[in-house]
Amino acid sequence: MTASRGARSVSLGLFALAVVGALVGVYVLWLHVTTDPLNDVQAYYWAGTRLNAGLSLYPPDQSVATPLGYPYPPLLAILFRPLALLPLTAAEVVWEVVVIASFVATLWWSGVRRRATWLALGVLALPIGWCVAIGQAQVPLTLLTAIGAPWSIALAANLKLWPALIALWWIGRRDWRSLGFFVATMAGLALFQLVLAPQATLDYMTAINLHQVGAVQNNSPYVISPLLWGALLIAGLLVVLRLAPTRWGWVAAVILSVVATPRLLVYMFMTFLAGLTPPGSRRHE
Repeated sequence: MTASRGARSVSLGLFALAVVGALVGVYVLWLHVTTDPLNDVQAYYWAGTRLNAGLSLYPPDQSVATPLGYPYPPLLAILFRPLALLPLTAAEVVWEVVVIASFVATLWWSGVRRRATWLALGVLALPIGWCVAIGQAQVPLTLLTAIGAPWSIALAANLKLWPALIALWWIGRRDWRSLGFFVATMAGLALFQLVLAPQATLDYMTAINLHQVGAVQNNSPYVISPLLWGALLIAGLLVVLRLAPTRWGWVAAVILSVVATPRLLVYMFMTFLAGLTPPGSRRHE
């Protein structure tokens, strides 16, 4: 009886948290829609424009804290090159369609009839609303992470670098076949970028570093101490390797892929959605 009451209390607590989170998320969505709608699309658009004009994708004076800052691998800028031929407003509309479709697909992939999906949606409504309102690439990245296949994780890691840490899940499970597919896809995507944007691909190796965290509201331990951040990162790697064979391995890998970055912004927490169920046990309901 006591255990039953405890489980019911936890369930009610999660429901209340999801309701509060949903209300906050609606407010945050409205706030960004009315103040800086699709703000982050500018970074992708002007990055594609620079590539189209033969300019440096990573100019030495760029700040990642501005709408024009582009701290990502070249792939997204390459994919934006056709959109960069359109007026900015038209490109924003096209990209936002991609963002919304990615969000809907993530919910479907997670299981729209599952209670856990809707609880997570409520709890994470704040970062979700923020991402959707500003057109953040974190939304398609979340879909790719949720799919959890070697090719999708490799693609996510070439939108933003840190999803590559999910490969630890395959290492911890001794799943060398999936790890091999991941490495092969990473190599193929690197070659793809080198062919289409050779200078930008080479520049990325040196242009982006730990000093590029930017003057933003950073929630990473890196702000407190780079040594603390490094120690926690190593601890996280070990935890994922240890938990990989268990039921908690996948969610641990997803969490690490989000929080490991030295530039941790609130909207990035949206990708926690991808940890609902591990690959191989998807319920498309």
